[in-house]
Amino acid sequence: MSSLTLQAHWVLPVDQRPFEGGVVSIRDGQIVSVGPRAAHFGAFGRGPVHDLGDVVLLPGLVNAHTHLEFSQLKQPLGRPGMPLPKWIRLAIGDRKRARRDPAQAIRAGLEESIQLGTTTVGEITTSPVALYEQHGGTPALALFDEVIGFSAARVDSVLAVVAARWSISQGKLSPTCHLGLSPHAPYTVHPSLLAGLIDLAIEHRLPVAMHLAESAEEMQLLARGDGPFQQLLEERSMWDDAAIPSGTCALDYLKHLARAPRCLVVHGNYLQTRDFEFLAQQEGRMTVVYCPRTHAYFGHRPYPLAEMLTAGVPVALGTDSRASSPDLSMLAEMRAVAHKHPKIAAEKIVRLGTTAGARALGWEKCIGSITAGKWADLTAIPCPRGCRDPYALVVGSEAVPIATWLRGELACNRKAGIHTL
Repeated sequence: MSSLTLQAHWVLPVDQRPFEGGVVSIRDGQIVSVGPRAAHFGAFGRGPVHDLGDVVLLPGLVNAHTHLEFSQLKQPLGRPGMPLPKWIRLAIGDRKRARRDPAQAIRAGLEESIQLGTTTVGEITTSPVALYEQHGGTPALALFDEVIGFSAARVDSVLAVVAARWSISQGKLSPTCHLGLSPHAPYTVHPSLLAGLIDLAIEHRLPVAMHLAESAEEMQLLARGDGPFQQLLEERSMWDDAAIPSGTCALDYLKHLARAPRCLVVHGNYLQTRDFEFLAQQEGRMTVVYCPRTHAYFGHRPYPLAEMLTAGVPVALGTDSRASSPDLSMLAEMRAVAHKHPKIAAEKIVRLGTTAGARALGWEKCIGSITAGKWADLTAIPCPRGCRDPYALVVGSEAVPIATWLRGELACNRKAGIHTL
């Protein structure tokens, strides 16, 4: 039985008040207790304590949406403000690069995530599960199998392939890896294929993630069946005139997705008030995933985050990928929210990157807060000795994690000589 106790200037459990001079006790990879140091010693007796010093110790961050296949890019594709359909052409081109190595990119993305304090990742995958599982000491993974098929003629064959792929993979998973399905987007998935994928998700209790209401060009395609996305599909011999009825809107897709056991609505940049009302009625089974820096990269209209939260829509955060963002830092995403939405409290923003992501991925009993019984997935951020508001420090500073723990094991340590009392 392995035991570990950590002490920090601030312990930020997220699901309860912060503890100044707090202590977290860990046994066999799980949190045993959290609280002020005096209470710890009163309950368990004096023992070795690893003093982390002037840091805020908080739950490992939860990246609810990313594409690790692009993790080897040194900078985003294209240029800021470019239309999404043009960017997608670049992403397709990157996938065709002769020297592209998905395994190496995934490994780089997982390592970067840990270095930046992320301990759980919601990943849209185009690679076999084995490429993720072969790396020891990885973040917990929710792998959403990306599915594309816009032609009605391909619906049955695509469904057969997906069902077979899921059957092969599901028996080989570790407890920290879950599978899901990702019908990619309205402009790449025929409505009949979407319906079939949701039926499969219902049958096997799988979560679903779909890019929806991401761009103005997508909304044009749904409403009128024309525009840049129609042209892109035509170029690639994928266009089906009968696939999307004229006058279709995001709410039509939300109603389909609501049948799934759990659903992530990725981006949602152009959702409307009526969409918020519908999402808020789904008893927490549907979560919108906001990717702040990717949203800014494409120059979309202001994100309706405050309106969503006021309406009761569950919202989590994601990094998208290095193809549209400079890195995989969830702290940077949280800080982007604080900058773009200054009226939203720092405490609420921290929850978007922790507990909200945990609920979105169906792992709220295991991760997202420093709570007895949950996995000891933690990260530590340096703070000034006089820090009085750890929430403001997390979202308002430029500090980066100095240490990250995965299930109680130190996975990243940038601070030499952690002092043991």
